[in-house]
Amino acid sequence: MKKLNIKSIIIKKFRPHSSKSKIEAKENVLKRDFSTTTINEKWVTDITYIYTLKDGWCYLASVLDLHTKKIIGYAFSKTMDTELAIKAVENAYITQKPKNTVILHSDLGSQYTSSKFDDYLNEHNIVHSFSGKGCPYDNACIESFHATLKKEEVNLATYYDFDAARLAIFEYIESWYNRKRLHSSIGYMTPQQLEDALRKTA
Repeated sequence: MKKLNIKSIIIKKFRPHSSKSKIEAKENVLKRDFSTTTINEKWVTDITYIYTLKDGWCYLASVLDLHTKKIIGYAFSKTMDTELAIKAVENAYITQKPKNTVILHSDLGSQYTSSKFDDYLNEHNIVHSFSGKGCPYDNACIESFHATLKKEEVNLATYYDFDAARLAIFEYIESWYNRKRLHSSIGYMTPQQLEDALRKTA
């Protein structure tokens, strides 16, 4: 390999930078109660990291409905900021059009504790619930989705740039995860099938 100047492609592992700022505990409304009776009662959200060869680390914010396990909103960006977090929730809100109050659970990341994010939730009748400090199990469902995304798509591919990654994620979520992938926790239906059935009887 040295003689032919051949180098293997290495997918970098994301190493988060520690923050010296003190994280303030906030109310955990959900309290690991992931049970629901219908759609648009409880949503969970989080951000994960996806590497591209040209553009480096990119960021996916996802919103999952706990009743159907459907990814109801997501946003992809080169920057991990409050705008990314808001855009994912905004896409979920526009798609779902919830009639009643929704509980949205997130971790204590700066994107979710910002006043701008808080203002958006207040304007749209969304109650914010937070994980405890260092308690990933409080947001296990969205963590599980991102782990599945990595296992079934991201870790099997090498994305050249932001646009290639964005297209692959769109196809995985919209064509596979929401509409074809069966979930044992919802009676071996797809998330979209369950939502469609519930909307017909509403």
